[in-house]
Amino acid sequence: MDRIVIRDIALRCIIGVYPHERHEKQDVLITVALYADLSRAGATDDLRHAVDYKAVKKAIVDLVEGSDYQLVEALAQAVADVCLAFDRVEQVDVTVEKPGA
Repeated sequence: MDRIVIRDIALRCIIGVYPHERHEKQDVLITVALYADLSRAGATDDLRHAVDYKAVKKAIVDLVEGSDYQLVEALAQAVADVCLAFDRVEQVDVTVEKPGA
């Protein structure tokens, strides 16, 4: 299985369980590793056989910037679900960092 990594997507969202965390957006860093069989894309050089990682990143940005989770774990699961909805993505590793924590 091939791997595409999108590192350090810097975003802001409401995240946290404490009252002071629920009023202003906080910084988060998202990194995803997408796993897929990309042998056909490599052989054909054709986007139709690849993972459109620009579209994946846009979907992550849209999700996170509009989110309102209490737990980092819930945010990570939502990011994973968005990634897995893309054709060819068979597995994903998600890292969420909350530098202000």
